[in-house]
Amino acid sequence: MLSWQNQIFGEDALQGLARIPDGSVDLLLADPPYGLGKDYGNDSDKLEMSAYLRWTEEWIDAALPKLKPNGSLYIFLTWRYSPEIFVMLKQRMIMLNEIIWDRRVPSMGGGTRRYSSVHDTVGFFALGKDHYFDLDAIRIPYDVETKKARSRSIFVGAKWLELGYNPKDVWSVSRLHREHREREDHPTQKPLEIIERMIKASCPPGGVVLDPFMGSGTTAVAARRCGRNFVGFELNPEYCTLIAQRLAQLDVTSEAPASV
Repeated sequence: MLSWQNQIFGEDALQGLARIPDGSVDLLLADPPYGLGKDYGNDSDKLEMSAYLRWTEEWIDAALPKLKPNGSLYIFLTWRYSPEIFVMLKQRMIMLNEIIWDRRVPSMGGGTRRYSSVHDTVGFFALGKDHYFDLDAIRIPYDVETKKARSRSIFVGAKWLELGYNPKDVWSVSRLHREHREREDHPTQKPLEIIERMIKASCPPGGVVLDPFMGSGTTAVAARRCGRNFVGFELNPEYCTLIAQRLAQLDVTSEAPASV
């Protein structure tokens, strides 16, 4: 393991990315500020539109060289800026999917002059057509009734029937409400279920995941749970402490003896 792996650096990714050798990362997983004015303990989410898009292009150009030739990128975005950023990325990478994360937000009012926004947009991009993608690692098992219905001889022993189906591009996973067992003190924490799916599919075992905006550290926790290495950056020292605590707790849990 290299000295920069499995580290969270408490610094701006734009400066810190120089620590990471070019062509050394399997997966770039980015959940940047959305440009919506959220409070992350600093002004990182308070840029006006043109400045936000310039900043986005700057960090993208700094981060992409770190990917291996068969590496890929997942980027979380708001619908407000995803069109511009998708065009930006399509000039540099191959776009594979637009994934819609349905946050399962209950209907509780909202605006009266437009529809309520209850999703995040995720872009899935790759540097090349030979990008790493392990579909079998993320297949969703069919239920018993579905398997019984596929009883014709042509289905017997079919890999897709035994292992499950390819996840679709709409992911319905509940946001982390305040009482959720995963929830930490972070305004835009992502569920482990989503991040682990991305890592299992797009980073080989023992590979490296780079997250330029670690936040609550879900990428680091997911990488360790999935047997991958990680590296990331986080400006807020309180979040850096939180990440260290989450990783330490994960280590304690994994070392605990099994109950009998």
